[in-house]
Amino acid sequence: MNKENSTSIYRARILIKNILNQTIDNPNSPDSLNFFHADTYRFYFLMSFMWEYLEGNEMSQEYAISLVPRKYASRIKRLQVLKQAVKLNYIDESNSMSDKRRRIYKPTETLLNDFLIYTDNAFMNSKAV
Repeated sequence: MNKENSTSIYRARILIKNILNQTIDNPNSPDSLNFFHADTYRFYFLMSFMWEYLEGNEMSQEYAISLVPRKYASRIKRLQVLKQAVKLNYIDESNSMSDKRRRIYKPTETLLNDFLIYTDNAFMNSKAV
């Protein structure tokens, strides 16, 4: 194994361990993040949803469920996850100011705070190595 491969493998191992320590191997992970770490679709949805929110994009129901490609989940599953996250108070659902029939979604304060702590911890752990 050459030095470049050795360095890449070392970094890959650090990244993998960091992600596992922040997700499924973390006994202190809050319920909001555990919900989204339950399967690949939910994790992908969380990352995409938070990206859009942090970019300042308004998310309608259709926009929110379109964040993850269809190959990862059916329309029914995508709607179920969104509605379940709303019911669990991880995502806030409100009516649009311009069209009262249109629903707008954003993370609740709880999810936002939990997510920011999660990303801070992941960032700090990657910097420590």
